Amino acid sequence: MSSVKLIAPYLKGNLFVAIFGMLCLIIVDFLQLIIPRIIKWAIDDISTFQAGTKELLIYALYITGCAVLIGLFRYIWRLSLIGLSRKIEEGLRNRLFFHIQTLSSSYFDKTKTGNLMAHATNDIMNIRMATGMGIVALTDAVTLGGASIIFMGYINIRLTLMVIFPMTALIFFSRFFTKKMHALYMDIQKTFSDMTESAREKFSGIRIIKAYTREKEAALQFDLISKNYVKKNISLVKIIGSFFPMLVLLSNLSLAIVLYVGGKKTMQMDITPGDFVAFISYLALLSWPMMAAGWLINLIQRGRASLDRIDDLLRVTPEIKDSPQAVSLNRAMGDICFKNVLFSYSNTREFAMSDINIKIKHGKILGVVGPPGSGKTTLLNLIPRIYDAGGGEILLDGIDIKRIKVKDLRKNISFVPQEPFLFAGTIRENIIFGQKNIDESALVKAAKEASLYDDMAALKNGFETIVGEKGVILSGGQKQRVALARAFLHDAPVLILDDPVSQVDLKTANIIIENIMKKSGEKTIIIASHRIYAVNFADEIISMEDGRIIESGTHLSLIEKNNYYTTVFRLQEI
Repeated sequence: MSSVKLIAPYLKGNLFVAIFGMLCLIIVDFLQLIIPRIIKWAIDDISTFQAGTKELLIYALYITGCAVLIGLFRYIWRLSLIGLSRKIEEGLRNRLFFHIQTLSSSYFDKTKTGNLMAHATNDIMNIRMATGMGIVALTDAVTLGGASIIFMGYINIRLTLMVIFPMTALIFFSRFFTKKMHALYMDIQKTFSDMTESAREKFSGIRIIKAYTREKEAALQFDLISKNYVKKNISLVKIIGSFFPMLVLLSNLSLAIVLYVGGKKTMQMDITPGDFVAFISYLALLSWPMMAAGWLINLIQRGRASLDRIDDLLRVTPEIKDSPQAVSLNRAMGDICFKNVLFSYSNTREFAMSDINIKIKHGKILGVVGPPGSGKTTLLNLIPRIYDAGGGEILLDGIDIKRIKVKDLRKNISFVPQEPFLFAGTIRENIIFGQKNIDESALVKAAKEASLYDDMAALKNGFETIVGEKGVILSGGQKQRVALARAFLHDAPVLILDDPVSQVDLKTANIIIENIMKKSGEKTIIIASHRIYAVNFADEIISMEDGRIIESGTHLSLIEKNNYYTTVFRLQEI
């Protein structure tokens, strides 16, 4: 139960609220315990013909008063304890979301999005239920259960012992069922993650599914996962379905003992009729703590399984983080140097890149070409530390980038990935991307440099156009240009562009390239592209193959070498 420490700070921070809520709950429990005593007095007075209309009215008012107080204090404890569980839910969800954002790209390469979604929804909900209604069930089980037994013992200790005896079996059964429940809940949560991921993937790829008329196959695949989820839940239902009827059986067995033994004692005048009715009322109150105990075990096992899963995720440490010796960097010049850089992805032992040596001076442009899989994107991803090099050094202004604070490093880099990603907001929001106090003229300038402005002017709402999920209403070229405008607006000294004109027509591409060329001397620019005309103006161009640099030079010098670059240039020239 080491994972319980995750909720400890929230309980400590709201200790007064928790104690106050539990105190109100205990008051409610004791008020419920008073009502059977009032009923006892009324029945005893009625059976001895001592109660008149006035006395009965007084007893009725007592019960009404108890009911009003129960309602008032019940409202307060629900507001306090259920409210506390919501605060725990909020705190854990925010902590989880923040932690996930700190994790490195390599983690997301091997983790399903559906699994993370299950953590943020189902697991958090289970923890909320365990800490909210779990506290209520535990308090009721202890207070109401314990006090009911004391009041029953006050009426007749022997009868109380006879009634409680069947309930002692609950302790032995609970230990058995608890272990089974925990294992099943862990399994169910994992299956729920798989189902969530399957649904997310199918909905994200719905256009491809429709284009290839694979709706039936997609539905069948989801149905298999869904049936597996149901199968796991049925296994759990069998356990719970055995546990709760057992509680009812024990409760009714105790009631049968009361009716037989207690009835005899009433006829023999060992206890009064009022005591007999009160005893049954206390037994009814005791049945709730018994059920609460079963429900509590159910809630705790769900919450514990979810806490363990959340704890496992929070224990994952980011591979890319600030070193203890990390230094701050305000505004970089932009000199970049690769020294004998090696890199391999975590799922393979082979080097994706090796022996990379490059020098890029401030204000210069580096072009990177090569066939698919040659290492162009990997090379670009190493500079902002999307991934970390496995060997060698990458220097920014003479400082190893691993010794620069990650936040400061990335602030000095504008990055356009190969696959541009847009959020489901407006075009303005996607370009500004959280930057504050952006001047309208700067926004327009960035849009024009990305050859996006005319397209925005043609839209009814211009920059306020809602792009939809992943920019669904925009074309591929428009999405790419929104990503370019975002990078231009960021105005960092280093500009990294991964195939920036792959989805636009030749005329638009030329305009964008001209605008990129104008930034020469101001920014250090690195462009990777399959198109030679997108890099032929660079101060230096490197060709990559199998993670190695096979040639480098200017456009004219590479043409003369008659190697890979020359071959691709002639093919694209045709």
